[in-house]
Amino acid sequence: MSGQLDYEINKELGECYLFMGDLDKAEEYYSKAMTNNGVHPDPYLGLATIAVQRGELDQAMTLYRKASTIEPDDRALSGMALIEMERGEAAEAFTHFRGALAKNPENLVAIFGMVRLGHAESRIEETLPYLRDYLAIDPAKHDVRFTLAGCLVSLGRHAEAGAELETILAQDPRYAAAKDLAEELKRIAA
Repeated sequence: MSGQLDYEINKELGECYLFMGDLDKAEEYYSKAMTNNGVHPDPYLGLATIAVQRGELDQAMTLYRKASTIEPDDRALSGMALIEMERGEAAEAFTHFRGALAKNPENLVAIFGMVRLGHAESRIEETLPYLRDYLAIDPAKHDVRFTLAGCLVSLGRHAEAGAELETILAQDPRYAAAKDLAEELKRIAA
């Protein structure tokens, strides 16, 4: 077997065991994949996920950084940002979420992590362009549009929020959370 084929098999087995929750087996196969071919970030990302699940955040950060040096993609940056949020390193986390979304505007982990951080750090306004970028790609993603509406409500921009809620309800009249928030906005306006 070639090194690339060994790598692919071991990486896939690592992913399967991780999905099944067998962290020890997943770690074994990701480690094998890493030694088969050290030029791919996926084994490092898998090992970082395992480290996070075990509560080994320093180890996870090291692995995310290694993955990022191989291929700086949105997954590694999001992982680093989540750890930084956990550690209270808000500025660093915001920067890494921004970087992740620059690489992949559809990264929901980064979107919702940034929104959560934006609320906690009074930086909601800074999240709006990223929510709108996502919706430019997938305008029917109601969870993202509802989050945008919620951010707008938090900023006191009720008319804009109402327009976002109307868009959701035009496509899905049974979206309960959007109906509830739209009713609340009507009560506030009255």
